[in-house]
Amino acid sequence: MTGASQKAALHRYLQQGRDTVLGKLDGLSEYDIRRPLTPTGTSLLGLVKHLAFCEMGAFGETFGRPCPDRPAWDEADPMSDMFAAADESRDFVTGLYRRAWAHSDATIGALPLEAMGHVPWWPPGRTEVTLHHMMVRFTAETHRHAGHADIVRELIDVSAPSRGA
Repeated sequence: MTGASQKAALHRYLQQGRDTVLGKLDGLSEYDIRRPLTPTGTSLLGLVKHLAFCEMGAFGETFGRPCPDRPAWDEADPMSDMFAAADESRDFVTGLYRRAWAHSDATIGALPLEAMGHVPWWPPGRTEVTLHHMMVRFTAETHRHAGHADIVRELIDVSAPSRGA
């Protein structure tokens, strides 16, 4: 498999995870997508917001390509990316996630798999990554959160079909 086909395969799996996460919002009310259904307060819209923030960092700052419209991180609440604020509508959060995809996709398209990046929030001595490493890692992260979304959706609507890969 060539580098280009490896990148295309990784990108396809990443997109499948993204689509699965967003698909979990389909047919639900504003109330249901915001409902915290785990002891830690996980909601479907919160998972989408979290993934948007993480993706903007993983493929933005890591590779010296910061996302121009990334919302400010609330330093007072390190978990602020996990919860949609009252003034953050479904359209705002899903739009933020889609803008994160577009920014990430531009980085993925512009750089070779061997491109080096630096994750500033990781411990010193472990900050260097390649685009390949970040694509594998973030694809796994997205699918892990898609699994969380499956569980939360099942708690809302047991008949909801699983979508995606």
